[in-house]
Amino acid sequence: MSESVIRHDFERPNAFTQAQLGWEPWLEPVPVDELTPRQYEGLVDKGRANSPYFRLLARDPDILGARTRTDNDIFYNEKGGLPRAQRELSAAAASRTNGCLFCASVHSRFAAQKSKRPEDVQRLLDGGTAAPQNDPQWRAVIDASVALTVTPGEFSAEHVQQLRDAGLDDLAIADAIHGAAFFNWANRLMLSLGEPTPPAA
Repeated sequence: MSESVIRHDFERPNAFTQAQLGWEPWLEPVPVDELTPRQYEGLVDKGRANSPYFRLLARDPDILGARTRTDNDIFYNEKGGLPRAQRELSAAAASRTNGCLFCASVHSRFAAQKSKRPEDVQRLLDGGTAAPQNDPQWRAVIDASVALTVTPGEFSAEHVQQLRDAGLDDLAIADAIHGAAFFNWANRLMLSLGEPTPPAA
């Protein structure tokens, strides 16, 4: 693996958006034709080989495998708990707080699609996490996600009570926490390894 940093020459996006952004790494990812069976196992889904981000993480396939299975369980296991839209909202709020344009674009787009409330999601992107939200559940999920993201010590029993008062049970509260906590970590990893590219024309 080359230790040299890859320099990109493109106009970087500078605003939060629901549009589909790209992402380019600053370090060389594993070429598709050099991925080993063990690295494919780490990808979990072979389609992720199309992503330079996941091919970069495939340099440590065991950690990538654990990361991807955790990600999938948080967002795709809908056997009870928080609806998918609010899980995506928790990740979008964490990403908006951390300034990760790429992750915010992905999860805000899913939150908008699953909830059919793109204007509410866009308000989060444009106005920030303190922007007004009329839905008490959305307000509670956003507030809890922000507290966890700023520093876990900011998250308190008051946030749990706010989530409970908004109608969430224990499993739904755990889902909100997991979505924000996972992307609090994932944002920082992505921000340190590369940068977003503008939406495709």
